[in-house]
Amino acid sequence: MKRLLSTLLTTLPLLAPPAHADEAAASAMLDEVAGNAGRLRVFLQAMPKGGDLHNHLGGSAYAEDILKVAAAKGMCADAGITRIVPGPCPVELRIGPMAEKDPFTYAKLIDAISTRGFQKGVGPALVSGHNQFFSSFRKFGPAADGEDARWLADAFASAARNNLLYVELMHNPDGTTPFMLSAPDAPLDEQGLAAAYRRDLPAAQALVAPAMAEVDAEEAAAKQRLGCGTKAADPGCGVAMRYLYSAMRGLPPQGAWRSMLAGFVLADKDPRYVGVNIVMPEDDPVALRDYDLHMAMFRFLEAKYPGVKVTMHAGELALGLVPPRDLEDHIGKAVAAGARRIGHGVGIAYELDAPETLARMAREGVAVEINLTSNAVILGVEGGVHPLHLYRSMGVPVMLSTDDEGILRSDMTNEHVRAVQQQGLHYTDLKELARNSLEYAFAPGESLWAGRRHGQPVTPCATDFAAGACKAFLARNEKARLQARLETNFTRFEQSLDRFRSKQGAGGN
Repeated sequence: MKRLLSTLLTTLPLLAPPAHADEAAASAMLDEVAGNAGRLRVFLQAMPKGGDLHNHLGGSAYAEDILKVAAAKGMCADAGITRIVPGPCPVELRIGPMAEKDPFTYAKLIDAISTRGFQKGVGPALVSGHNQFFSSFRKFGPAADGEDARWLADAFASAARNNLLYVELMHNPDGTTPFMLSAPDAPLDEQGLAAAYRRDLPAAQALVAPAMAEVDAEEAAAKQRLGCGTKAADPGCGVAMRYLYSAMRGLPPQGAWRSMLAGFVLADKDPRYVGVNIVMPEDDPVALRDYDLHMAMFRFLEAKYPGVKVTMHAGELALGLVPPRDLEDHIGKAVAAGARRIGHGVGIAYELDAPETLARMAREGVAVEINLTSNAVILGVEGGVHPLHLYRSMGVPVMLSTDDEGILRSDMTNEHVRAVQQQGLHYTDLKELARNSLEYAFAPGESLWAGRRHGQPVTPCATDFAAGACKAFLARNEKARLQARLETNFTRFEQSLDRFRSKQGAGGN
């Protein structure tokens, strides 16, 4: 099994798309193991996957890793074992000794700074998954600050363990934060955006060079941690990583504006930043109040920076979390404001113009980043209540993603397990979602597929991926190159199933 995983993660010679017989065998095997959690996990762990397009660096680290950093810094738990705080403190609250001498209290701290306890039904009965999730960030923040290179290395490694080829990571350089937080305490409306742009642009432009240098240093440190370029290199070294800048919707208008402006200016100059997003709880009172203003900000900046792509958290809402009126139009407005992808999109069925919005998304290729674990934990939406099948039935492209895998105690393979066991997806469905994740990624270059139709390669690759014209095309286009690698990985995976079965053992569920 280890050899199979290693083979799938290696750069492979380019092959033609897999034979239907091999795909049918893989499909039959997945159906066979779907009812057995262990066998299903083994199968899906080895299954090739495309990209993770919705992944927050700040929520990607597991509590155990954050606590190791906190222990090394001499940090403590507070008296209630609810968060990490700076030292000094009594020995019984020091995180380092606690891990060795009081593992049950240490476990309580893990539950406090993640959703582990909530997902297992332990902890305060009155804490919702929504509040437990969003409050976790400030509980571990003092330990996580300044450790982005470490978390970046972990993100590369996790992607490789889960057979991903590409990640779009939401990550803001720390050096851009003071610009955002020093925004004036003054009103701002749509009519004032042009004046705010003239006022703030020079300072935003001055952020670019130090921000790029900061990311340079983080990437270099992350690659060193992974041993990239050495014989002991972690497979994560082969994962393609790009970034999305996150605007902050929960801030007062001037702060939200500055966060968005910084993202557009950076993405316009640094090719590693392939787009801008907007984050923070969508049900936050400020976020709800200013939703239309944020959409106007996006429209204004998209006109200034037409080469910068946009994906938006939109519809991360559920009936009961907010009043019905707050579910009426967020996704539709995000699409109208230029979003090329939608993050979450859970509230689509409650929108007044849902049929029209779905039809537009299908027509224009506006994809949805589906986060099954996140939606179950934060919103309580899973199984048949989740709109995954609604999107697919209307022709809207979807893909699986992780959101905040550390806080949510998940990974990309677990998202696939949920897709099979809770959404009833089959092997060919998962392949479609994996292909979508690269087709609708913001990776530079042209697609391998003509008209976004899988199975119809562009002219240079129409007969053979190994043809000279195709190799030249792939060398010029990162997106197509990743797509060709995915097809190669699928071919090798499907052709190795007999060996895979022998490692698992035969038998029923």
